[in-house]
Amino acid sequence: MDTLDAGAGSILRQPKAVWATAGASVVAFMGIGLVDPILPSIAKGLDASASQVSLLFTSYFLITALAMLVTGFVSSRIGGRRTLLLGLAFVVVFAGLAGTSDTVGQLVGYRAGWGLGNALFVSTALAVIVGAAAGGSAAAILLYESALGLGMACGPLLGALLGDASWRYPFFGTAFLMAIGFLCIAAFLKEQPRPARRTSLLDPVRALGHGGLASAAVSAFFYNYTFFTVLAFTPFVLDMTPYRSGAVFFAWGVLLAVFSVLVAPRMQRRFGSLKVLGGSLVLLAADVLVLGYGNHATAVVCTILSGAFIGVNNTVYTELALGVSDAPRPVASAGYNFVRWFAAAAAPFFAPKIEEWTDIHIPFVVAAVTAVLGAAVVLVRRRALTHRAEELAPAHATEDSVTVFAN
Repeated sequence: MDTLDAGAGSILRQPKAVWATAGASVVAFMGIGLVDPILPSIAKGLDASASQVSLLFTSYFLITALAMLVTGFVSSRIGGRRTLLLGLAFVVVFAGLAGTSDTVGQLVGYRAGWGLGNALFVSTALAVIVGAAAGGSAAAILLYESALGLGMACGPLLGALLGDASWRYPFFGTAFLMAIGFLCIAAFLKEQPRPARRTSLLDPVRALGHGGLASAAVSAFFYNYTFFTVLAFTPFVLDMTPYRSGAVFFAWGVLLAVFSVLVAPRMQRRFGSLKVLGGSLVLLAADVLVLGYGNHATAVVCTILSGAFIGVNNTVYTELALGVSDAPRPVASAGYNFVRWFAAAAAPFFAPKIEEWTDIHIPFVVAAVTAVLGAAVVLVRRRALTHRAEELAPAHATEDSVTVFAN
């Protein structure tokens, strides 16, 4: 945490370009959980089933996964500023179109376009903020972390506040806020220097040839299935009003941010990354199992509590992914995320299907099993995962966690 402390004094003294990019980043991260509180309302408004509406996450993250092979290719050729503006333009257009949808198929399609724009934006925003920030990278990283945590926590809250009147309003609200972000970045951000070496489309895939990086990606794939079962399927189980559901996922997001930024690095220094990750995955498995079989109050508590385990896991997986191989960080991050985001696309599709085939408890049993499988991969492949990871300075953990989450 020394890195954060060093930058705290200068975080508020930033150029307008940094504030514009950070503000747009908050809204971009809001988009991940924005639809959570309004999923039941969307299903009712469009006369759709839970499995159909959950495709909003599937299309979004499927495109995000595929875009991991494209974002570095694009930004290394047209520059960071143009990549940000291109991503924001996609979000403005497709978020606005999503609010006009008459069928769930239209909404799913527009959400896919939104995912492409978001991938282009968030994969470039950190590098732009670091390049434009005053006071060194520590202040820039702290500012970006704050944007990430604020967006993850406030997305469900914004969705609830606007969605209580109509499920369409959160989409229009996002389009409006991102349009403001587009204008601010266009006005205040100058073009950043382009990378010395252009990234090819296959570089992230080649990086997965390293056993340690591939092991981290496979373990994270299983974990992400659990993560997005909680995020995309639980709102249907809780069956609450948008306000109440938004409050639950706001508390979830706060725990995620706090444990990711403040708690995980301390636990890593004390117990080691692999022990922390393995223990957190097992505890997450127990949590989702209780969530699936408990009463309504228990399900609410377990949903919120899962944010703590998810926050820890996000940080530790990031450090492993970026430290385990010799590949450049952006390339390693893209390869790792290319694999893990496929699970984020799969879980929202399969969880409601499994409920239809069995009962409401079994999707959480499957999610618990995948969390344990993630822990098993860490245990079996611990030697490959510790290669070079122990050489990383603790102060780097925060920078790495933000980089990989954004990418």
